[in-house]
Amino acid sequence: MSWTGFKKGISRAGTSLLQKTGQIERTVDREFADEEAKYKLFEKECQALQKAAKGYADAMKAMTATQGRLADTIDVFYSAADKASESAMAAHAYKRAVDDLDTGVGRELEAPYRTTIMEPLGKMNAIFPVVNEQINKRNHKLLDYDAARSKMNKLINKPSDDPTKLPRAQQEHDEAKEVFDMLNEQLISELPQLLDLRIPYFDPSFEAMIRMQCKFAEEGYEKLGGVQRYFADNVRDDYAAGQLDAQVEGVLQEMKELTICGAS
Repeated sequence: MSWTGFKKGISRAGTSLLQKTGQIERTVDREFADEEAKYKLFEKECQALQKAAKGYADAMKAMTATQGRLADTIDVFYSAADKASESAMAAHAYKRAVDDLDTGVGRELEAPYRTTIMEPLGKMNAIFPVVNEQINKRNHKLLDYDAARSKMNKLINKPSDDPTKLPRAQQEHDEAKEVFDMLNEQLISELPQLLDLRIPYFDPSFEAMIRMQCKFAEEGYEKLGGVQRYFADNVRDDYAAGQLDAQVEGVLQEMKELTICGAS
């Protein structure tokens, strides 16, 4: 920071302190305040959206990885009992289906998800620091304007013996007001435009996200649905009728009746 910038910062800090104590009048612009509040909400929502989108991608990777480990364990579990059994074949088919989902569809969708969703979100969020810098600059110029106005009004209310002070103060006031008005009007005009553009900007990403979720779900249904052919035809009907629950309870009871499981 230059020496001039440092002095400006000290001066603005002093102006802000005097405003808090009521010694310098603070300019209140309701129109700008309303637009800034809407913009800040948009910024917060975009940052949350980017975080949620990354969380979704991470969760999908974690799910397929966990599903893979589960399939490996089930395959080993059934194969150890009887490799030729229908259950062992079903377990192996399940493992193949899960592997296909992970190495095939999951990897195929990873790059498009990054390109169509994560990158657009990242680019949008990269805009906010630039806009915030303009808002900060506007706020700094407002402090300069308020300080110049206060200085000019004091000289008007209590004239100085030096006749050149008031014209100089008037000029400083006019210049500060001109700079502030330019930045203020620009932000009031363009902040709503930025918010209006968010819908056409995010529409393609939203559509891409839905399409990719549908593809993953459809592929998963197709591949996992193929595993069902290894089960007996009556298994699905028995499950719907609640008979499988009774079968599981019956086997569990047989286990409990074993001596090593605590039977006396």
